[in-house]
Formats: sequence, C-alpha cells, structure tokens
Amino acid sequence: MEIHQVNAKQGLQWILSGFYLFRKAPLAWIMVCFTLVLIAMSMSFIPLLGKFIFTLISPVFLAGIMLGCKDMEQGKSLEIAHLLAAFRTNSAPLITIGGVYLIGQILIIGLVMLIGGSQMTDMLLYGKRVDESELMGVMSNMLTSSLIALTLSIPLMMASWFSPLLVVFHNVPPIVAMQRSFFACLKNFIPFQVYGITLIVLTILCLMPYGIGLIVLIPVMFASIYVSYKDIFLAERLQFKYSQTDQNYQKANWSNGDETSMENENETKPDAVTTENKPKDASERVQCAQCNLLIPKNESIEDKGRFFCSEEHRQRYQDADQSTQ
Repeated sequence: MEIHQVNAKQGLQWILSGFYLFRKAPLAWIMVCFTLVLIAMSMSFIPLLGKFIFTLISPVFLAGIMLGCKDMEQGKSLEIAHLLAAFRTNSAPLITIGGVYLIGQILIIGLVMLIGGSQMTDMLLYGKRVDESELMGVMSNMLTSSLIALTLSIPLMMASWFSPLLVVFHNVPPIVAMQRSFFACLKNFIPFQVYGITLIVLTILCLMPYGIGLIVLIPVMFASIYVSYKDIFLAERLQFKYSQTDQNYQKANWSNGDETSMENENETKPDAVTTENKPKDASERVQCAQCNLLIPKNESIEDKGRFFCSEEHRQRYQDADQSTQ
C-alpha cells in the first residue's frame, strides 16, 4: 500500500470536504456524535476504570464511523448502528490499537509526574497550596513536563490517526497499521500542520457561542479523517454514488423539464435515433472496481470479471489486492 505525499493546501481541503460530507446528512452526523459523547460521559462515571475502558475501545467506535463514511459514498445512509459496526468484524485488532495508545498515555503521564516532582503532583491532584518561594520552581517543572508530554504525545497520535482505518478497510495487523499511520503523517507533516492550525482556530471560534459550534465541528473532524485517508493512501477524492431514489428523482426532473422539447425534436427529426434504439453496448454501464465510477462497458478495461475506467486504476487495484493477501 503506497503512501502518497500531498500538497500543503490539502490540509485545508480535508476540512472543507469533511464539511461537505457532514452537509450530506447533518442530522445523522449530529445523532452519531451525540451518542458517542454520551457513551464517553457515561463511562467517565465508572470509578478509575471508566476512562481507561473508553480509551481502549475508542478505535472501534472510530472505525465504525469510518465505515459509515464509506457507506455514504456508496449511496447509503449514516446510522447510529455504525458506531457498533466494527465490533462485529475487527474488534480484537482495534482494541489492540487502543491498548497500545492507552499504555503510551500512561507512560507519558508517569513521566510528567516524575519530572514535575511531588509538589506539582500534590498541587494538581489534591489542590495543595505551595509557598511563593516554591511556586516558581513548581511552575518551571510544570512547563518542562508539559513540553515533554506534548513532544511524546504527537508521535503517539500520529501512530493512531489512520491505524483504525487501515485495520477495518485493509485488514492490516494493528502494529503494522500504527507504523504505516505514523509514516503517513510524517510524510505529510506540512499538510497536517495546516490541518491542525485550522482546527485550533475553528475550535476557538466554535467555543465562543457557548460551545454550540462544536455540534458541527466534531462531525466535520471525523469526516475529515476519512477524507485524509482517501487522499493519502488511495489518492482519491470523495466520489458519491446516488441511491436508486435519487436516480429516479433526477430522471423524473429531467423528463418533466425536457419532455416537450424532446417531443418537438422527435417530430421534426423522425429519423433520429432514440435511447431505446441505441445499441446495448453503448448504453450498458459498469462500475469501476477501484473508484466506483459508472462508465460505458465498451470503454472499460475488463480483467477477471472486474471492470476499470483506466489502466492506472486496474494496476492500483491489483497492487492493493496483492498487499492484502
């Protein structure tokens, strides 16, 4: 599986495309994210273990949302059931990713407390007051430990960013998925900087009206993860397939708008070839196995019962198929 390097402006494009994906089904997105937040809040009430359990299974929830994004591309609807979809297929490797992330977080927190010393730990955990003479030393240790925690958390986040998607879409082993995710983020470090800075600015703006903007920003962030995965690993953009209802609606609108003009054209041109009289090869369409694009069958490239819109997509599909075997 090839890791593509994209332009810096793609960091902004991921967010814009994520918003477009959110706009396709805003109510469904809000319900899914609200349910996820509700689950996180409920688990936080469990003493000691609640937050650890949610961190452990959070990659499974993320993978389920990504399956929902893929279904939206296929013309299906996003549902709350997508949150639990990955539990039925790839739960073990996804929980392994969550376990590695959890262990990494625990080690970072332990290192921060070790560097900060007992005074900083007592002040943060128990609210213990310190003398003014000791305050400067405590603040200095807190700044140092915070910088170290940030430095160590970034690589851990990079390793966990794409790993659930690689597991659920390509059946990549969890450790290998985390390695590929880390190098994918490292190879596209500048686009991710643009992406991160933009998200920080948007978060500040969304928090101003009493946090109401987060109702939109959180779904957009989840959708942007799927968009960035397609851009970096598949070199593809969002490509939606319309459902049968949408296709019938489009055909009805087209026929209603152009029915009179077509009748007049048929009257003036009786020898014109209608759609029913066209050869079947010209009207029959097939779907590209790589990008799901509908193309005329006589213009497609057939290989082992599959159809492709170009030689490049046929080769890319074979490479992906060989990598998963």
